Amino acid sequence: MSEKMPHIRLDDSVGTRFAILPGDPGRVERAAEFLSDPEDLGMSREYRAVKGVYKGVPVLLLSTGMGGPSAAIAVEELKRIGVDTVIRIGSAGALKSGLLVGDLVLVSAAVRDDGTSRAYIDLPFPAVADYGLLRSCERAVKDLGFPYRIGIARSHDTMYGPDNPRLYEKWAGTPVVASDMESAAVLTVSLVRGVRAASILNIVSPFKGDVNSNVARYSAGEETMLLGEKREIETALEAVRIHSMLS
Repeated sequence: MSEKMPHIRLDDSVGTRFAILPGDPGRVERAAEFLSDPEDLGMSREYRAVKGVYKGVPVLLLSTGMGGPSAAIAVEELKRIGVDTVIRIGSAGALKSGLLVGDLVLVSAAVRDDGTSRAYIDLPFPAVADYGLLRSCERAVKDLGFPYRIGIARSHDTMYGPDNPRLYEKWAGTPVVASDMESAAVLTVSLVRGVRAASILNIVSPFKGDVNSNVARYSAGEETMLLGEKREIETALEAVRIHSMLS
């Protein structure tokens, strides 16, 4: 058995190759309802951990908190305890009018408008999802019948930045479909460290909606937004099951 990692406080006794990474520790609890034999592994800082089994496949649920730095630490330490496949499940704001609250975005690539990914490798390097894992996510979401789109996300570091309205307008004029805070870091660090990664986003703020007030509604348990969360949890777990048979 290896030593426990300094931040996530887990070691290789977790015994799985697959991890699902919500930002919110509360989302770990809600995702654990889909597992058989869930075991609470505790919480360290923002890292809430539960392991269990989904349709015969051992899975770890680990929250990452908000932003790229803590998400990157999670990927680094998971790699060191034997995890080789991660799927981020998070919330996002829509940058296209056709995306509704509760729809899912399967992130094919991310604009690296964050600090964490840039600290790992020069900016021309792309933040892209693992192709095979992305295909497993698409197969899962199709089988489940949930509304979704595959597209590019823009990851950033500032929820309350004074320049945000201009930046949202700028990126809405490109093929980028959604905005979040962690996908670029998770995808970039995973690529650099040899981990397969994908990101599934639940739209909680519609195009040109007030992001901060919509996030507050999500935190308060708004039904449509929680439906999208349930959809991304089920999609990620099904994707893990599918991918486990292919890898």
